[in-house]
Amino acid sequence: MLSLIVLGSGSSGNCAVVRTERTRLLVDAGLSAKQIVLRLEMAGLRLEDLDGILLTHEHGDHTAGLEVLCRKHHLPLFCTPLTQETMASSFVKAKPTWRLMQTGAAFAYQDIRIECFPVPHDAVDPVAFIIEDEESRLGVLSDVGFITNLIRERLRGVHTLFVEANYEATLLDADTKRPWATKQRISGRHGHLSNDQAAELVHHIAHPGLHQVVLGHLSDDCNHPDIAQKKIASALHEAGVRDAKVVCACRERPTGWFEVARKVAVPTLPEPSLGHAQMSLW
Repeated sequence: MLSLIVLGSGSSGNCAVVRTERTRLLVDAGLSAKQIVLRLEMAGLRLEDLDGILLTHEHGDHTAGLEVLCRKHHLPLFCTPLTQETMASSFVKAKPTWRLMQTGAAFAYQDIRIECFPVPHDAVDPVAFIIEDEESRLGVLSDVGFITNLIRERLRGVHTLFVEANYEATLLDADTKRPWATKQRISGRHGHLSNDQAAELVHHIAHPGLHQVVLGHLSDDCNHPDIAQKKIASALHEAGVRDAKVVCACRERPTGWFEVARKVAVPTLPEPSLGHAQMSLW
């Protein structure tokens, strides 16, 4: 069974872990190496337990801890060739092992299958991920400016979706701290997703097997967890999915572990003394 924990998510840093019985992968490393190690310990893991790091793109809030982590422990970095080319010069003391992914292609790694696919964002080659094992299908959609048909198609059938809900449009418009150009960048087609855009995506891909939606990259100034949760929950209800959880990740602390797929009841053989079938959870 595939599980997910978000170690921290926000404009100042993004980092998560996916694990199975055999595999533990960091997804981005935008916190400091010290914080990543500390939060791994809070999640019951050590840096030495990791099998690699998946990178969505090269921006600092997704890569800030990479060089120190790679000096402390030899971890393969999975990214696209353009991302590797862009980041190579930033490694001064560490010599990472690069594992190059082809955008739009899938590959097997130990007991999981990983597919990366392109998304619109102001990075050189940003990607999102489908990560799955035999039982579970996880969608990871980080920084993205708008929802393409390809994104909708790739995220069909996910049991858990991790998606950014960066801002509430009215709060961004009313914000006095950000200049107009910054607001345009955030809300542009290569910026970030609003609550409404995330809700539209969730409504489109909702299905009975969608177990939970984890929201990330919430702006401190231009969003609020209650607003984001209500919009996503409303989209799920409108789509007829009423028992999926909606959780907001934050930048200060880990979320706790989520099982990607819901455990389902399966029939067992009858107990001899009872004469009828019982239900058990696996």
